[in-house]
Amino acid sequence: MHASKGDRLVVHGRTVGQQDHVVEIVEVLGSKGSPPYRVRAENGHETIMSPGPDSVVEHRKATDGV
Repeated sequence: MHASKGDRLVVHGRTVGQQDHVVEIVEVLGSKGSPPYRVRAENGHETIMSPGPDSVVEHRKATDGV
């Protein structure tokens, strides 16, 4: 798993009816984009995560001029 600052981490719900948990990666603490990641939830809470196999990285799309 490789990510960059600004990507989103999606942790899929493990049981029927449980929603996915989506957080923004604000810092990559591992080497070359690997975990662990410092992440921020929508409510502003930050934590450090080492995602498991139920997680995927949604890479941010490049914008013009950035």
